[in-house]
Amino acid sequence: MEATLNEKAATLLSVNNIEVVYDHVILVLKGVSLEVPEGGIVALLGANGAGKTTTLKSISNLLMAERGDITKGTIEFRGESIQGLSANQLVKRGVIQVMEGRRCFEHLTVEENLLTGAFTRTDGASSIRRDLELVYGYFPRLKDRRNSTSGYTSGGEQQMTAVGRALMARPKMILLDEPSMGLAPTLVEEICEIMQQLNQKEQVTFLLAEQNTNMALRYCHYGYILENGRVVMDGDAKTLLDNQDVKEFYLGVSGGERKSFRNVKHYRRRKRWLS
Repeated sequence: MEATLNEKAATLLSVNNIEVVYDHVILVLKGVSLEVPEGGIVALLGANGAGKTTTLKSISNLLMAERGDITKGTIEFRGESIQGLSANQLVKRGVIQVMEGRRCFEHLTVEENLLTGAFTRTDGASSIRRDLELVYGYFPRLKDRRNSTSGYTSGGEQQMTAVGRALMARPKMILLDEPSMGLAPTLVEEICEIMQQLNQKEQVTFLLAEQNTNMALRYCHYGYILENGRVVMDGDAKTLLDNQDVKEFYLGVSGGERKSFRNVKHYRRRKRWLS
């Protein structure tokens, strides 16, 4: 299903020229800039090791746990800097990361996992129960498995649990990291369709980090392609899908020697990225 977006939507998240260093030595992100409009689904694309997860962790302030630091640039949410905020402060503002690898509490049941997502809420048990039923409406499989221990559920069910847990916090924006990892194509399609429904019906904005370029661009409005810690191309989803270099490098449509985007001369780079 083709995604559509109001072109006049305000910018919800703005990442401007950030650099990230691990262990005070290893430069991982090298001037990454991107914008996510309110109500949008934006894809952050690239091969393994391109810097997608590091970009998401820079936004959600999870870098410190891995000895990472933002040494340059700014990150703003709704026009206000969010650098230095703790993870729970970000959750209260509506920014939540669903990490790669389906990070569930394996010893808890599915429903207990979902309820942990409402930990920071103060609007009462009835509202939380109402949102729990909303999650079950989007993920009926979780309702059938609600009393099952999460560690014994399937990979697809664990991914649904992780997304559902994020929804329980009433997010304005979800940072979704590699939802297709290790899942069958049919399950990936199901999860992406639910993402699109949540975007359209619940007005949840998504920043999706994904290696599966073809799948991501079918459900997103806009995309940024990362290579070696830099944004090397960006554009609306249809433009990227139709781009010959994207087809050759990521979709395997044309033959020939695999090349790097660093050698592609005609991509568009915004001037502010060079500042």
